[in-house]
Amino acid sequence: MKSNRFLVLAAIAAVFSFSSCQKEDDAIATQSEVSESTLTQIKNLGFNNKNVQRVEGGYLVEGDIVLTEDNLKEAGQVQALRVGEAEQYRTTRLVTGLPRTITVSISSTLPTSYVAALDEAIARYNAQGLRITFRRVSSGANIALTKAPSGASYLASAGFPTSGGNPYNSVVVNSTYIGTNPNRSYLATILAHEIGHCIGFRHTDYMDRSYSCGGGYTNEGASTVGAIQIPGTPASADPNSWMLACIGTGASRPFNANDRTALNYIY
Repeated sequence: MKSNRFLVLAAIAAVFSFSSCQKEDDAIATQSEVSESTLTQIKNLGFNNKNVQRVEGGYLVEGDIVLTEDNLKEAGQVQALRVGEAEQYRTTRLVTGLPRTITVSISSTLPTSYVAALDEAIARYNAQGLRITFRRVSSGANIALTKAPSGASYLASAGFPTSGGNPYNSVVVNSTYIGTNPNRSYLATILAHEIGHCIGFRHTDYMDRSYSCGGGYTNEGASTVGAIQIPGTPASADPNSWMLACIGTGASRPFNANDRTALNYIY
């Protein structure tokens, strides 16, 4: 992969050229501040427990996924499951009560240009004819987009659906790094990716994130029920999936044929 590709979902601040004098927000901690028991719980859930950060609402793993305390309580309930090499993956948590409309809002603390990007992301989903649709609202949304705290070392983050079948309720966006007027389709891809996590999708290159991120081989987590291969998606590498872990700056990844297969199988 090209060395100038930026992580959409970076877990390590060194990926970016953050100023050494930039103040780190109190809500973010280094892995050294995460207990060994918590790291074990994260591993037992089937997620990579390297470079874990403590963030508001839980723990940031694999660059952009937030695991809540409730998620960690499930660590003893997982079962071994064989997975493939590069297919689309889902978690055990999905949105239920279908068909349903999921509302999405965007905070006024984010640049106004982000509204158009969110509308594009929503339109990408709604064009698929799924049993879930998305609608932007001004308040009281199922998923709220907010600005990342000062010093955040990721571009965006989200979590997985609740045990009650509702989508994860937050997407946090690092507009300080992304900028006030980024390419709309590029930002729409980032937002569509995070919404994908909110409704239960994991990274397409879960088994080897070096495929999209570059560097050495990195398996995001063990083969557990936390990463279930979606039938009908390919066993070969997929270079254009919207759920790849990383993306080049300015790139756009609308849903490809494999993504549509995954979306329609689940929803």
